[in-house]
Amino acid sequence: MRSTFKIALPLLIIAAGIGAFALLKSTRPEPEPPTVHERVWRVEVERAEARRLAPELELYGRVETSDLLKAAASAPAWVAAVAVRDGDRVTADEVLVRLDERDFRPRIAQAEARLAELEAEIASERNRRETDRRALEQERQLLAIARDGVQRQQRLMTQKLGAEQALDEAEQAEAMQALAVSNREMGLADHPSRLQALEARLADARARLDELLLELERATVRAPYDGVVTGVEVTEGDQVAEGDVLVSLYALERLEVRARIPAAYQAELLAALRAGEPLMAVAEVGGASLGLALDRVAGEADPSGVDGLFRIVGDPARLRLGQLLTLRLARQARPETFAVPFRAVYGNGRLYLVRDGRLAGIDVEVLGERRLEGGGERLLVRSPRIASGDRILTTHLPNAVDGLAIEVVGDAGEPPGGVAEPAPGR
Repeated sequence: MRSTFKIALPLLIIAAGIGAFALLKSTRPEPEPPTVHERVWRVEVERAEARRLAPELELYGRVETSDLLKAAASAPAWVAAVAVRDGDRVTADEVLVRLDERDFRPRIAQAEARLAELEAEIASERNRRETDRRALEQERQLLAIARDGVQRQQRLMTQKLGAEQALDEAEQAEAMQALAVSNREMGLADHPSRLQALEARLADARARLDELLLELERATVRAPYDGVVTGVEVTEGDQVAEGDVLVSLYALERLEVRARIPAAYQAELLAALRAGEPLMAVAEVGGASLGLALDRVAGEADPSGVDGLFRIVGDPARLRLGQLLTLRLARQARPETFAVPFRAVYGNGRLYLVRDGRLAGIDVEVLGERRLEGGGERLLVRSPRIASGDRILTTHLPNAVDGLAIEVVGDAGEPPGGVAEPAPGR
């Protein structure tokens, strides 16, 4: 009996504990179910405004010119004076370099003397012609007398009154006089040829003198136009040979900018040029804007694109040959275009609109970039699903998806959607 009690007592204690636990569990108060709050991201938006805008193409160009003048020495000479330095701005007809005129004067004097000699020979030839013309008349008269003498001796011989020797002498005199007339006539006939040869030599001498005078004129090197000196190759006292470069300069108004146009835009810009549409660009030079216009494209292209040559519309005085510029070329304007911040576009062309407190993603066509009048750069996009007045998400959310709950900061018209959390990175 005592052993049975020892076994039953622990079982009773266990049963009592289980019963007490069951009683406590059945009588405990029920907890309220937890409330689930959806996260809402605080974001900024911009109102969409449809405008007619031209996307811009950023290009990198170099200032160059097709009118780089290299003034050279007209003849061997010594440099007498150098009046400019590299980088100087000069005006038209301004003296740049002077060569010593004493290196030119002796050759000019020789040419003038040769010219005077030929002029004297021509005058002598004309006098000779006049002399030959007058002498020919007398020679012909003498020939007629000689022929009369021959006829007279022949009559005397017929009458057996003359001597045979006298007839021979008369015939000899006639032949000699005929030869004299013939020589005189030949001299007159050759006169035009001799005169022409002398006049040709005279023309050559005059040309040589003109050449030497031109060399002397060019001994003083002057600027042919307003420009900028790019290099001075000599100094006072140098000896130069004919053709040696003395100074180089370029005209400001002939400067242009060469920039590479990517192949993707080549057809578009060429079509605009053929249609006569103005293609304007802007470059920043010294903190100020400089206007340019696409004038033409180079005649040779490669797979990467083609060079565009831009005419300078503004004042080129701030430019220098070889200077590198960044250009913003305005392409053809597009209607119904929206300018949005770069951070508003996701991937290759997707942005989000805010509608009823949630995001609505749409695909857009990215047209390019543009710097707006008020400053800052924007991305130009188009889509038929955007209308003026729509709110475009401008806060970049890495977790942006369709239907994401958001709260627009500063927009009283956006109803609260729960407990707002700041956007990542803000």
